[in-house]
Amino acid sequence: MPVSDTHTAAPYHPRDPWVWCLALSALFALLAGFRLTTPSGPFFDEVHYLPAARQFLDVWAGLTGEYVNREHPLLGKELIALGIYLFGDGPLGWRIMPLIAGTITVGASMRALWHASEDRFATVAFGVLMITGFHLIVQSRIAMLDIFMAAFLALAAWQFAAAIREPERGRWRLALTGVAIGCAMASKWNAVPLAMVPGLAFFAARLSAGRRRLFTSRRGVPVPGVSLLEAALWLGLVPLAVYALTFVPGYWLGSELRPSPLAENGLIGLHQEILALQQQVLAPHAYQSNWPQWVSNTRGIWYLYEHVDGAQRGVLLIGNPLTMLIGLPALVWCLVSGLYRADVAKVGVVIGYGVALGLWLIAPKPVQFYYHYFMPSLFLLAALALSLRDIRRAGHQRIAWGVLIASTLLFAIFYPILTAAPLAGADSFMTWAWISGWR
Repeated sequence: MPVSDTHTAAPYHPRDPWVWCLALSALFALLAGFRLTTPSGPFFDEVHYLPAARQFLDVWAGLTGEYVNREHPLLGKELIALGIYLFGDGPLGWRIMPLIAGTITVGASMRALWHASEDRFATVAFGVLMITGFHLIVQSRIAMLDIFMAAFLALAAWQFAAAIREPERGRWRLALTGVAIGCAMASKWNAVPLAMVPGLAFFAARLSAGRRRLFTSRRGVPVPGVSLLEAALWLGLVPLAVYALTFVPGYWLGSELRPSPLAENGLIGLHQEILALQQQVLAPHAYQSNWPQWVSNTRGIWYLYEHVDGAQRGVLLIGNPLTMLIGLPALVWCLVSGLYRADVAKVGVVIGYGVALGLWLIAPKPVQFYYHYFMPSLFLLAALALSLRDIRRAGHQRIAWGVLIASTLLFAIFYPILTAAPLAGADSFMTWAWISGWR
């Protein structure tokens, strides 16, 4: 009696697009690295973070370093200081570490979506959408803290998704997740709500499995072989320990006239000061905005627009006019179809978007800016990539590829004012200021 094809056919295993992950990361590094040293002087918020980074180098050189820019954790400024130490106190040294962090964000985010979805097209599409999404390239070319937070959150997402997909390596991947979470929080506090998601997701999954010994059982989802107690170690205690360790250099930042707040008040006392500084009422700013304007992509920020380095130049932070808008119905599609089909990848990106944006709906920070939409925008693009996968599977390949091509064309049009290219004159901004909120 012949054996049916059903029993003889090998199980389908989609091919890992790791080459695409590397190639698109390298392409991003080239695109973002072009004119990296322009402008040659500090611009926008670099004026806050570069002086703070230089204090670490003063301490390293045996000089007195002041504890400045106290409202943010230290790791991002420590990484900027590392770039200055390696490449000099100039534009390359200031921005090389953000460029590396942005490149890591592309690769790690693609790996996270691959492990969550096991879909090659969605993974590659996500890489293209990130590269052409505007946010990532602008933040990778300036010495600010947000890009370090994004890189470490992307690494955490990659390792957590891989731990679920490959439970035989789950323990050490969960440990790496915890380290990355700690580093993300130590880069910028905006990471805290997202930092809680892996631990809560592990707890919810294990609770849904109905295990009798909820805290000690090693059986069941999301990572068989790891108990809930052990997961609390990797996803709770390790992040806090790593976060605390990044503050150690701060004990040497201070002088007799202005002692280090760490040495004087301890870690808890410092955090009370940070919290107070985060909640202080700032003067209104010309570029301040709110979350409805972020979601609708109607309020941008000119990080730079002046005659510098021999030409009129500009750097505009907005989202890609196409993908930021069509990504909104993609989020709705991912929520509905993800819940209906129990698609963890779709539900995960919607939760990530909601948590990242929800922070700014309740944050006691009266003056907010469009760059706070950076993390939500990455989850939005992941939702769009998964939706394009579904469109392609439904037989509409031209639409799926057309969106990626259109996003790339818009990126090419806006590339000059994303990368401080020389412009024709003082009124050149009108070429890209399509609406009043981009002026």
